[in-house]
Amino acid sequence: MKLQELFRLDGKVALVTGGGRGIGKFIATGLAEAGSRVVVSSRKIKNLEAVARELEEKFGAAVLPVACDVSRPEEIDAMLKEVIDKFGRVDILVNNAGATWGAPTLEFPLEKWDYLFEVNVRGVWILTQKTAVIMKERGGGNIINISSVMGFRGSDEIAHPAVPYNSTKAAINLLTMNLAVKLAPWKIRVNAIAPGFFATDMMAYVEKPEFKEIRDAVIASIPLGRIGIEDDIKGAAVFLASEASGFMTGHIMVVDGGILAK
Repeated sequence: MKLQELFRLDGKVALVTGGGRGIGKFIATGLAEAGSRVVVSSRKIKNLEAVARELEEKFGAAVLPVACDVSRPEEIDAMLKEVIDKFGRVDILVNNAGATWGAPTLEFPLEKWDYLFEVNVRGVWILTQKTAVIMKERGGGNIINISSVMGFRGSDEIAHPAVPYNSTKAAINLLTMNLAVKLAPWKIRVNAIAPGFFATDMMAYVEKPEFKEIRDAVIASIPLGRIGIEDDIKGAAVFLASEASGFMTGHIMVVDGGILAK
């Protein structure tokens, strides 16, 4: 196979959760550009419809927007039914939907701790299990979990006051490795991307003058001295989604500007 062909996704169907904005939108863009048909999901259909129009206009891609809260199994079932009715298959699943919530560590409320685990871990597991059944029936597939550099380390209170978030992403790292082993007999690969700080809606607040201290702390933690952009993540996603990474499973690819190297 020629090198360029290794990275092509023509004929594939990719489902990207949290695809209405931020890293999910960046990844959906990369997959569409590589030739995949794309399903984008999140709780807000308006954002998804805007992404679908953009990708259709830019790349001529077939894009299906589907509203879904991954913490609700019945909504996951409805989404997968709609995907199968439309495209008949799911070849690539990108588990990007996630949540965070900040508060001082010694005051962090238990209900928010539970909420982050419900979305970031339980929701990923439910969708992955149901999608893996579909992939097994079709003879294989490819799952990419979106973890975080914070899944490998502690974080400063000023830059990241969300104590359970790190633990949810550490759980995703091990779930990735565990499922890679368990699903390999059915030719389902499972890898993860662990991003650092990226220019997304979730990070937009640090651009405000009153959060200058936080922004300075974030930039100081990144050896490359900048926050990540779309091009920094979509290439990694296409690599893991394509045959270019065909002998990789159980790997967590860190895309963080060098944070973990410090």
